[in-house]
Amino acid sequence: MSLAQIIEAKLTQALAPTHLEVNNESHMHNVPPNSETHFKVIVVSEHFSGQRLLARHRAVNQTLADELAGGVHALAMHTYTPEEWQAQGAAPDSPKCRGG
Repeated sequence: MSLAQIIEAKLTQALAPTHLEVNNESHMHNVPPNSETHFKVIVVSEHFSGQRLLARHRAVNQTLADELAGGVHALAMHTYTPEEWQAQGAAPDSPKCRGG
């Protein structure tokens, strides 16, 4: 199972998202081919209702604690309630890598 699949499974189990995207953005960085080190997740969940952004990010961090302590170097999180997602419709694009 790839790291992206593990991340997807853990977030699905913990947060029951109505929409989930796990994007491996490692190719956008100075890492070896086929790396799984840089990810962007978009999580839409009722679980986030009434929560501030910090609490939402803590929930994702707690869910992925093992992965963040291991091979994941960077994790961009975009967390929304279903209502916020319906109003916004998309997460912002990731910035270009500033590394070498």
